[in-house]
Amino acid sequence: MPATPKVSVITAVYNGELYLEQTIQSVLAQTYPNIEYIVIDGGSSDGTVAILHQYSSDLAYWVSERDQGIYDAWNKGVQAATGDWIAFLGADDLLFPDAIALYIKEIEGKDLEFVSSRVELVTNDLAHLLDYGRPWKWETHKHQMKVSHVGAFHHRSLFERFGLFDTSYKIAGDYEFLLRPGASLKTHFIPKVTAKMRATGVSSTGTKVFREAQRAKHETGKLPAWRCAVDYYYYLAKNAVVGKLRSLLRGRKEARENQ
Repeated sequence: MPATPKVSVITAVYNGELYLEQTIQSVLAQTYPNIEYIVIDGGSSDGTVAILHQYSSDLAYWVSERDQGIYDAWNKGVQAATGDWIAFLGADDLLFPDAIALYIKEIEGKDLEFVSSRVELVTNDLAHLLDYGRPWKWETHKHQMKVSHVGAFHHRSLFERFGLFDTSYKIAGDYEFLLRPGASLKTHFIPKVTAKMRATGVSSTGTKVFREAQRAKHETGKLPAWRCAVDYYYYLAKNAVVGKLRSLLRGRKEARENQ
């Protein structure tokens, strides 16, 4: 591995003119020097393509054409990437300026395939909601994805060994991909926040994510079908109870405020 390994950052976008320029600027502002930035647009009809033309000299590769969703776009990005490490950044997410330099410092001298960190979940106007992301542990991961995928590093050997993302998944394809190596995945966790992730986009629909995750666990043979079904209905029941409690507490709070 060279002293300054090349890092490929891939962004998939579709009609993302509202935040895309902020995302691009957060990559261009990185303190680490050896980065190639790849943007795959799904044939946007808003101002996205104009932004890509504006920054074309700063991009290693970009294309605007119809695709089959985010994982199809990511696959195109992976196929275009030449980096030793590959990271994925949403079209409305932001990297902290020293994020990639921190990743490189952490992985130096280690035999790793997947490295993740903590991410700050924010509103559209970047107000803090919570920090998210835990260390990857197989006993946890085979039941539920707790790692943050935003900006996480994937060694290119992962794609050489396990192929590309399964485009039949619309939301949980990144989870399914990390199920394939199983317990053999060589990982590292950085207990620092390296990115801001807006609480929007396809991954904001929790029930759909969970349903696809259950399918992934069954199809990859990580959990039997009966266990997936039990987990799914437990998830629905728990969310129903939590939702009812939150509604009740809101009602009591509003009643006190109106007294």
